[in-house]
Amino acid sequence: MSRYWLALLLVFSTQVLAVERVVSLAPSLSEIVAELGAADLLVGVLDGGERPPALAKVPSVGHYGQLDMERLLSLKPDLILLWPGSVGPAQREQLQRLNIPVYVAEPHSLEQLTTQVQAIAEQLGRPQAGRMLADKLRQRLVELRQRYRRTEPLRAFYQVWNQPLYTVGGGQIISDALQVCGARNVFDDLKLPAPQVSVESVLQRNPEVILVGDQAQMDAWKAWPMMAARVRLVPDKGLERPSGQMLEAVARLCQVIAPNL
Repeated sequence: MSRYWLALLLVFSTQVLAVERVVSLAPSLSEIVAELGAADLLVGVLDGGERPPALAKVPSVGHYGQLDMERLLSLKPDLILLWPGSVGPAQREQLQRLNIPVYVAEPHSLEQLTTQVQAIAEQLGRPQAGRMLADKLRQRLVELRQRYRRTEPLRAFYQVWNQPLYTVGGGQIISDALQVCGARNVFDDLKLPAPQVSVESVLQRNPEVILVGDQAQMDAWKAWPMMAARVRLVPDKGLERPSGQMLEAVARLCQVIAPNL
């Protein structure tokens, strides 16, 4: 076969295989699609919090843990983007049996996030946009690591919830964000993504900084005066959505942890 016909065949194959109808089963993955300029491909999203304006009119296929499988199938997707924690095990198995391509993304570090952004772009047929965004995120990550590097990391407790008390484990991407900011998660030895801990265990690990998400959580630490002065508010929910915007959320986290740098 001549090079001309081989090239023509490859172009034709790419066009045939290009995705046109994408369902995203996590807000973070939906954001990545929008950041890649591919929101036009989305025909369904799983809801969880406020949507970006570009996704306001995309049909819903349910909420976290409540996937409407019938609604999903009615949209006839040719690609499903899945974050494993967004649906239960039974429905994850059901998705795998649908004979629809499923791309699973669950980054445990910011480096993995940049790699997955590029991989998702490849899945969507937008490789150039993926390379550009991934390169931009990697450069920002390098800048943050250089700016906030410490010889001795600050011991940090990141609070997810207070009744009961939850934090993040060492394999969670927020734990990696703390490292970027020159801190170390005091519960980085725990394997669960969101382990429940006790106040006593927090006190025992003696964090130098306690990071909370709202004023109520901050006020609760007033019962331990020695710790109350170490509490800092991180109201930015962007840390909970591993998409391109997370790098700027990490930058704001670093400013909370080390405001003088």
